[in-house]
Amino acid sequence: MNKGFSRRHPLLFGLILVCTAVALTFGAAAFFRAFTSGGISWFATKVGIVHVRDTIVDSRPVTDWIRSLEEDDAVQAVLLRINSPGGVVAPSQEIYDAVRSLAQKKPVVASMGAVAASGGYYIACAADRIVANPGSITGSIGVMAQMLSFAQLLERMGVKDQTVTSGDLKAAGSPTETLSQREREYFQELVQDLHEQFVLAVAQGRNMDMAKVRKLADGRAFTGAQAHRAGLVDALGSRQAAMEQLRDMAKITGNIHTVEGPEKSRSILSWILGRAAQWSADQIGKAQQTGFFYLYSPGGAQ
Repeated sequence: MNKGFSRRHPLLFGLILVCTAVALTFGAAAFFRAFTSGGISWFATKVGIVHVRDTIVDSRPVTDWIRSLEEDDAVQAVLLRINSPGGVVAPSQEIYDAVRSLAQKKPVVASMGAVAASGGYYIACAADRIVANPGSITGSIGVMAQMLSFAQLLERMGVKDQTVTSGDLKAAGSPTETLSQREREYFQELVQDLHEQFVLAVAQGRNMDMAKVRKLADGRAFTGAQAHRAGLVDALGSRQAAMEQLRDMAKITGNIHTVEGPEKSRSILSWILGRAAQWSADQIGKAQQTGFFYLYSPGGAQ
């Protein structure tokens, strides 16, 4: 910017100088704060934090974040922070598999918040170690399927369902019909198969005997203290305690620079199911979509 411009437009020139000075001041302050807090990764060990929040209905944001941490050579260890009452089976399994893959390359410690039950506990079992608060709600090893039936209501209204199917089980679980004995047995077989997959994942992740896991896998929830006595978690403590264990496992001696994700974004379905977790089991049954199979703790707090 030449002297002619400053002479012709003194006010504009002064404003530009002020804006430049402000930008440089704020930039320098931000750099200084990051430097003094260990926020610059050049001077601190990088630790990833994976958040598993609320009801699990979509695994992709979490699995994508886990994969990015796995591929980042600068990330030395990962803290898996869980605050979830569970969710749908397959997304829980996908996150479990992603955590297992990550744990083969880098130390992973699971830290339980208010609740890490059912699908939330399923995921925790993939970590190297599990740390729970004494008052965390966890366990709830089991599967449930909830289906609504409006058959009697429709009958009173004079409405009759007329569905044509290719097989007698294709429309099983329809809300317009009452479950037959055969349909109930059919769904029970599905639930039992999914439950056995859950038990196997816990046994493998915790290095526990299948028979011992089955005794604990009757759907009951445990406090963190009870889970510790039962061998379902490794230690009791806060998120900070879990971070200290991770520091020891990864042999980190200096400052830690954390990178957290995924960014919290919720679909409408996730929001509805997350609020439903605060209701009673009967209210949840009215709120959830027919035909879903859940690894879910009905009384889980958010």
